[in-house]
Amino acid sequence: MSEMQEFPQDWQRALVLVAHPDDPEYGMAAAVAEWITAGKQVSYVLATRGEAGIAGMHPEESGPLRVMEQQNACARVGVSDLVFLDYPDGRIEEGLGLRRDLAREIRRVRPDVVLSLNHRDEWGPGQWNSADHRAVGRAVLDAVGDADNEWIFPELLAEGLPRHKSKWVAIMSPHPTHAQPVSAASIEKACASLAEHSQYLRALSEEAVDVQARKQTEMVTSGGAVAFELYG
Repeated sequence: MSEMQEFPQDWQRALVLVAHPDDPEYGMAAAVAEWITAGKQVSYVLATRGEAGIAGMHPEESGPLRVMEQQNACARVGVSDLVFLDYPDGRIEEGLGLRRDLAREIRRVRPDVVLSLNHRDEWGPGQWNSADHRAVGRAVLDAVGDADNEWIFPELLAEGLPRHKSKWVAIMSPHPTHAQPVSAASIEKACASLAEHSQYLRALSEEAVDVQARKQTEMVTSGGAVAFELYG
């Protein structure tokens, strides 16, 4: 982390654009908690309700459950603006419709910083990234430009949403460039936030939910910071 630059602080509003419930909590929740404590505003937009994410549980049951878990997770870090776009979990396709919907949310929130997950083919060495993460992550990068161009999706102007230029895009990436320092209190909030996804975590492992949440959070906050790849 010492070789990275510190994450910029001269901004007020951020928008997290990700695919599933739990995506913010698996990486950036401690940074979100830190920013909200400092008085910044952070909104979440999730492309899906995560309805295909719990083995053995039908999507009609798991979708509402995962929405509730995400709402509880947001409350732990202080996020009050949470939107679901209702794309089909596991079957998101990168394309103009997704770009338009993401650009719409960027224009609605008008963030200084847009945040998302790793959009690359690999999650890490030897780990293939999910189709949803790749589709949403790449569409986010394009939608940031779309939101600042009145001619690509003119229907957004007709909806009363003028163009908006964000300063930065920050990605939870295997190739980070900037680090956001986080306090012990923010790390605890992030642990509690991830632990709210209790049914989801129980389906992933026999390990206790609190133990899973702490291991993941401590891994991504190693060195007392959350790392991002920053475009701007």
